[in-house]
Amino acid sequence: MSYVSARSQVQPFRVMQILAAAQQRPGSIMMCVGQPATGAPRAVVEQAQRSLAEHQLGYTATLGTPELRERIARWHRDTYGSNTQAANVVVTTGSSGGFVALFLAALDHGDCIAMTRPGYPAYRNTLQALGARIVEVPCGPETRFQPTVEQLEKLPEPPRALIVTSPDNPTGTIIDAAELARIAEWCEARSCLLISDEIYHGISYGRQCATARNYSSQAVVVGSLSKFFSMTGWRLGWLIVPDELVKPLENLQANLALCPPAISQYAALAAFDEEAQSEVRGHVERYAASRSMLLERLPQLGLDRFAPPDGGFYLYVDVSHLTADSEVWCREVLETTGVAFAPGVDFDPVDGHKYIRISFCLPLEQIEEACERIAKIL
Repeated sequence: MSYVSARSQVQPFRVMQILAAAQQRPGSIMMCVGQPATGAPRAVVEQAQRSLAEHQLGYTATLGTPELRERIARWHRDTYGSNTQAANVVVTTGSSGGFVALFLAALDHGDCIAMTRPGYPAYRNTLQALGARIVEVPCGPETRFQPTVEQLEKLPEPPRALIVTSPDNPTGTIIDAAELARIAEWCEARSCLLISDEIYHGISYGRQCATARNYSSQAVVVGSLSKFFSMTGWRLGWLIVPDELVKPLENLQANLALCPPAISQYAALAAFDEEAQSEVRGHVERYAASRSMLLERLPQLGLDRFAPPDGGFYLYVDVSHLTADSEVWCREVLETTGVAFAPGVDFDPVDGHKYIRISFCLPLEQIEEACERIAKIL
């Protein structure tokens, strides 16, 4: 007799497997995981220290403290010129916790949801565990690895929901604002919930990011403190949702997690102020320098086919001329050089064996060292 459920039989998150193997190898360079090498902004840490003395750190309101919900709404208004209100902000235990609650709030077992391929594997694996039917939209260089309305029109049925990610993980591409507007209009006309993953907003290189909430009040925006704000371990994210989803999310959140982490919420109030914003903008400048180095060095190494890295801190690189199995290749590269890349099969179960994802949110000197090591085997 087995006590293991059928729903638990999802694919592993291979990035984390590579990371674990790299951590066992001294001197490894972690270019496999999307975690900034920097910590939280100094103002956030200082705010956390004050909060330890000023607050009991008990349970907060399930949807997040009123102060933080208002601060997120104001930041969204100021950044995008949107009409975002605190009443539509739901603070979550990381964006990952937000996705679980949102999927439960918006989808019933067997509902159809569309997502791009390649795409973030946790979408697919979480949705599979929850019993959703996943329809993948294959996206390649011809559409800059982003979906179009023309592709959505070819789906076998209008989905209950659609996930778009910009800047994208793993490709780093940013969807055109005009196309995002068309997709939002298409979704509204078909009662399809548009879920816009915007957790990499703030990290871009000359191409503007647009928010779905400027094109549809029915769209859901997913945000996080992990990437631009450099606060991965603080586990704090948010959803901006239509009115009708607020109460279901509150009820689900109360049962799933009671509330987001209290210390992270109090500290996060400082993340949106100019002192912290100035610090994290400096991080983006360093990502840009690492990106520029890779754009120069990778073609010299024979790795010259990749998606245009408009934002975020990833390069999605075609290695089909080197291997027919990028997962095996990544393990061999790690064993030989100590450089850890993520295999593309995590993000694309069909064509991902041809690709790797390279994360460049590391100090420039580590990027340089990684290139030197890779040069010796290529």
